[in-house]
Amino acid sequence: MSDDQTHDSDANKTAHASGAPWRNFYGRIHGKTLNQAQKVYLEEDLPRLAPGPVSWEENPERVKLDLVERFGGKPVWLEVGFGAGEHLIHMAQSYPDVAIIGCEPYVNGVASCLGHMRRLGGLDNVAIHAGDARDLFDVLPDESIEKAFLNYPDPWPKARHHRRRFVTQEHLAPLYRVLETGAEFRVATDIPDYVRQTMEEVPRAGFEWLGESAEDWRKPWSDWFSTRYEKKAIREGRTPHYMTFRKR
Repeated sequence: MSDDQTHDSDANKTAHASGAPWRNFYGRIHGKTLNQAQKVYLEEDLPRLAPGPVSWEENPERVKLDLVERFGGKPVWLEVGFGAGEHLIHMAQSYPDVAIIGCEPYVNGVASCLGHMRRLGGLDNVAIHAGDARDLFDVLPDESIEKAFLNYPDPWPKARHHRRRFVTQEHLAPLYRVLETGAEFRVATDIPDYVRQTMEEVPRAGFEWLGESAEDWRKPWSDWFSTRYEKKAIREGRTPHYMTFRKR
C-alpha cells in the first residue's frame, strides 16, 4: 500500500471535536467507485447490522455495548479486517449458534460482504462495524469475546511501516482486554516477517502460542475457509502460516 493511501492525524492535537482521540489510521478506506447496488447495500443494510453505537458521534461517553441484548446471549466472536467477508460468512453459516462481529474499514470490502449476504438471504448472527477496530475495542465490554480472527492483514512490508501492523501493542492490548480468559486468537498470513512480528508481539500482550513446532503453523484449522487473498498468495508462491494463540 502506498503512502498516498495513508491517513494521518494531527499529532499535536489531543482530541476531535467529538471527543475522539486523534489516532493515526493507515490504509485504504475507499477503492474504485461503488456501483448503485453496493450503495444501496451500504445505505439499507449496514445500519441494521451495527453491533451497537460504536462511533464517537453516536456514543461520546463510550458506553459499553450490551452484547447479550444485541445477540440474545449467544457467544460472540470477532474478525478484524474481514476483507470481502468470505471467511466471516463461512464461519457465520458454520456456527449459527454463535454471533460474529466483523470489523472492516475498507468500504468496498464491506459493500461486497453485504452483497454476498443479500444473495444468501441474510444472516441473523452477523454484525458489522465499518470502521477502525480501535473504536470498536473502546466500547466492547471486558472479556466479552470468545474467539478472534486476523486473516491476511495488511503486511506493510517496509521496515519503517511495521508499526502500522495490527500485531503491535496498540491493538493487541485492547484485544486482550475484550477477549475472555482462555479465548482463542487465530492469525493467518503469508508474509514471513509478519509471522516473526506476530510470534514476538502476541505473547508479549499476554497470549500463549498453542503450537509445539513450526509444522503446527503450516496446517490450517479444520474449519478454515481459504479466501481469495490466500489463493492469490499460493498462486504467487507464498506459503500460508496459521498461528493459534490463547489468552492466558
